[in-house]
Amino acid sequence: MIDDLIQLATLTSLGLALMLPLANPLTSMTLLLSLGQHIPYQERRRQVTQAAFYVVGIMMVTYYAGAWIMHTFGISIPGLRIAGGLIVASIGFSMVLPSTGPSPSAADADAAGAQGGRQVPNIAFVPLAMPGTAGPGTIAMIISGATSVDAAARQGFAPWVLAATPVLVFALLGLLFWVCLRSAGRIVAVIGQGGVEAISRVMGFLLVCMAVQFVINGVLEIIQQYGVA
Repeated sequence: MIDDLIQLATLTSLGLALMLPLANPLTSMTLLLSLGQHIPYQERRRQVTQAAFYVVGIMMVTYYAGAWIMHTFGISIPGLRIAGGLIVASIGFSMVLPSTGPSPSAADADAAGAQGGRQVPNIAFVPLAMPGTAGPGTIAMIISGATSVDAAARQGFAPWVLAATPVLVFALLGLLFWVCLRSAGRIVAVIGQGGVEAISRVMGFLLVCMAVQFVINGVLEIIQQYGVA
């Protein structure tokens, strides 16, 4: 039993080490600072919790059914990367080049949310959960990991360890995601509105760069896959 727990800790640590650079909750935190700054405070907290559940759910569905879904709809990993890159690029451009016009203050946003007459945007699923954290790179890594379970079983890992590890890894990633986003309000209090806008533009530019790289990687994979000269 102790050996199994050691295996569980080892695989969980390895899973977190592989997933954190791809998931990177800080990206979603920056998206929240930029796109959620005019959402009422209580509604923003609710959407953060909702997004955390979305992240865990997306990863679970991807691990257990991702390969089957992509095969059913004829979606390839390069196609996933290119589509995700286009979505990330759209979000990045909206952060780099925000719409001009008067920006409502936080008090105005709270008042608008209290009136209930205006539709408050829900950014929990898109872009916070996907592609902010559960992006194309994360999804591709999860699908690749799911296909290597048989190889891990042949190396002597207990079946229950292999079954519990992905659930534990995804739950810990969701918890870390939730903690990072709940801390976003404190960052706003420290750096101020001007700092938030500056970070938003810088991160928007980085998101556009990431999106271009996603597309490049997808195109290169297509070239390698079909042997195009």
